Amino acid sequence: MNAFQISPPEIPACAWQRAIGAEWEKPYTVRYASNLDDGPWHGMPLGGLGAGCIGRSPRGDFNLWHLDGGEHVFQNIPACQFSIFEQVGNEAPQAYALSTELPDDGTLSAWQWYPKNKGTYHALYPRSWYQYDGVFQSEITCEQFSPVWAGCYQESSYPVGVFEWTVHNPTDKPITMSIMLTWQNVVGWFTNAIKKPTVTVRDDGSPEYEYQPKWGDSEGCFNQWINDNYRVGVLMGRDRGDQVQEGDGQIAIASVTNATMEAYYLSRWNPAGDGDEVWKFFSTQGMLPDQQDETPAAAGEQVAGAFTIRFTVRPGRSRKIPFILAWDFPVTEFAQGINYFRRHTDFFGRTGNNAWTVIRTALKHSDTWREKILAWQTPILNRDDLPDWFKMALFNELYLLTDGGTLWSAGTETDPIGQFGILECIDYRWYESLDVRLYGSFATMMLFPRLDKAILEAFARAIPTADDTPRIIGYNQAPAIRKAGGATPHDLGAPNEHPWEKSNYTSYQDCNQWKDLPSDFVLQVYRNYLLTGAKDVDFLWECWGAIPIALDYLKAFDLDGDGIPENSGAPDQTFDDWQLRGISAYCGALWIAALEAAIAIGVILIDNPPNNPLLQPADYPQGITKHLEQYRDWLRQARPLYQETLWNGSFYRLDSESGSDVVMADQLCGQFYAQLLDLPDVVDRTHAETALRTVYESCFKKFYDGKFGAANGVLIDGSPENPNATHPLEVWTGINFGLAAYMVSMGMKEEAFEMAEAVVKQIYDNGLQFRTPEAITPVGTFRACHYLRALAIWGMYGVLTDFKGK
Repeated sequence: MNAFQISPPEIPACAWQRAIGAEWEKPYTVRYASNLDDGPWHGMPLGGLGAGCIGRSPRGDFNLWHLDGGEHVFQNIPACQFSIFEQVGNEAPQAYALSTELPDDGTLSAWQWYPKNKGTYHALYPRSWYQYDGVFQSEITCEQFSPVWAGCYQESSYPVGVFEWTVHNPTDKPITMSIMLTWQNVVGWFTNAIKKPTVTVRDDGSPEYEYQPKWGDSEGCFNQWINDNYRVGVLMGRDRGDQVQEGDGQIAIASVTNATMEAYYLSRWNPAGDGDEVWKFFSTQGMLPDQQDETPAAAGEQVAGAFTIRFTVRPGRSRKIPFILAWDFPVTEFAQGINYFRRHTDFFGRTGNNAWTVIRTALKHSDTWREKILAWQTPILNRDDLPDWFKMALFNELYLLTDGGTLWSAGTETDPIGQFGILECIDYRWYESLDVRLYGSFATMMLFPRLDKAILEAFARAIPTADDTPRIIGYNQAPAIRKAGGATPHDLGAPNEHPWEKSNYTSYQDCNQWKDLPSDFVLQVYRNYLLTGAKDVDFLWECWGAIPIALDYLKAFDLDGDGIPENSGAPDQTFDDWQLRGISAYCGALWIAALEAAIAIGVILIDNPPNNPLLQPADYPQGITKHLEQYRDWLRQARPLYQETLWNGSFYRLDSESGSDVVMADQLCGQFYAQLLDLPDVVDRTHAETALRTVYESCFKKFYDGKFGAANGVLIDGSPENPNATHPLEVWTGINFGLAAYMVSMGMKEEAFEMAEAVVKQIYDNGLQFRTPEAITPVGTFRACHYLRALAIWGMYGVLTDFKGK
């Protein structure tokens, strides 16, 4: 840490960048008032998968707090902040808190806040950088990251953020620098104060429940100054009982010291005041008064801690100083009394007293972590055949792995890797929606395949279950039961109940009637087997028992026995505001591809008895053989019927009964999957190519001249079939990335990248970064931010590399 010949961090040219604190002229706004719109001030999140995350924005403020599993809090806490003191030679010193966002409640009025547009924020997940220009004479860069990289099932769960500060002195005078980190003690805030929240139906028909964090409830919070050999910092805890509950735990901020660096501290100060007790020392001397006070906060009182590292940089020299932010909140509670330990507790214990152990680990290993992130990213960043905008979005869209209300439980005998889940989005707060993850799970499948398999195993367990709880469907107010036995669930439950055990939380539609979910399940199971090495037969056996149940359930909707289940006229698939009637292009192609995938799985299982005898059917292998014969019989009917009924010479018609002339952008998702998995084609490739080119021209080029991406469904001239339609006239980010992946596989790479670039430009130029929505519209509105399906951009990269990642 005391080396002097230090270069500033290399910031990849493709990283997203924006002037620090630069205002947005006209950011996208939310389409429906009931949906979440926190505004454009989102930056890259810090924290591991399932550990909770904290977001720091391009303004420099810490403003996103996902520390309660599945819950969203977006609010700047001004006392959580870096500040810098600089004195050049004998000149007058200057000091700034490094956020351009002044507190809006009048607190910390003694502090000097950083001016706007004086430097640049860069982001390339899981790394981001702040370069400060035009204020200090020193050249200052902060690189921040968490230890997340592909294939890492330990460090990627750690609740930690690393901040590497690099300071260079370009002058001919010595510069005295001091970097201060202040932090408010928020231990205990992140749990629902409403233990039995009421579930209501929002005006868009989606269920939601009350969430009231214990924001500002700091009674019993206390801070300790820690001097641990060369490690120094403030450890924040709270008085609590012996049993660890949700919200209990610790937060720690830390750095290092040696003979050339001085540490000063103030373990307890009032963040609700003017902040003068901190600033009067720091701004004049770069110091703090070295006061230790562990008195717990009284009712209504707030407490914060602060420390600073002061050092001198000689002319022409550089220094590098690490800071660490760590937390240990070991428990996630769902419904009252249903508690899970987080994945990081497999490595740090379950007491909630291990934040300093995380600090020690980070200070010891952060350089290695950074090297592993670079080893993962660099081969992709060095590819000359990939444009910078694509590399940027490819990594930055991974923000959702930590930001998406993500759960990752501790390992058990049944689930040794733990159970995992990402919310569909913050507005639709339920986990791993199966239709959405048909495209959105490419990232987890490619980067963390064991986690993606765990999700599908959870779906396999859920398919045979039933839940006859009555409820009212939001779309049409019809009565329905929650989960029919044999139906493939839409999702794996919500944070207010018991994810993985209670499924089908959404009630906007009756998902027991959906015609895509069973096919989605089968295709993802075979995809995850084939594209992760084609060796994990145990995974196929874990899922096989549910596959015939799911397909039989779906076949029951083939009311005329022609081999293809019919859509009912209700929105009964992922486009759940879009009515399909009869045989549909979207669901019919998925059905045919799923039957082929089930046959491929069955053939493998006949040749490979399960290692776990409990998974072997009593009629093995004859029972599997019978299923395969049935699927082949259905296919003999279905494939020619699909072609004869829906092909019109230019594209596949929306469905067989509505009379619609709309060109559906995602009409051949099933053919894409068949081609991806080397299964027999659903349709002739020449017809598929003609249909794709029609989609490209009609849904993309003729829809607002290709500025926004491909609309879900328009007439062949690009005009709306119904100007008042919702889903057909939206541009769905994940559908566009999935469609682009298919186009690449069909030799339309130039067109695919043109379309995907239009979508990426809309997201990152209009304040939607790190909150990518499901849908955008040409009038500058969006719907459903922090959306799972946009991770489909990894499907594009997978196709480009034949899923070998090189």
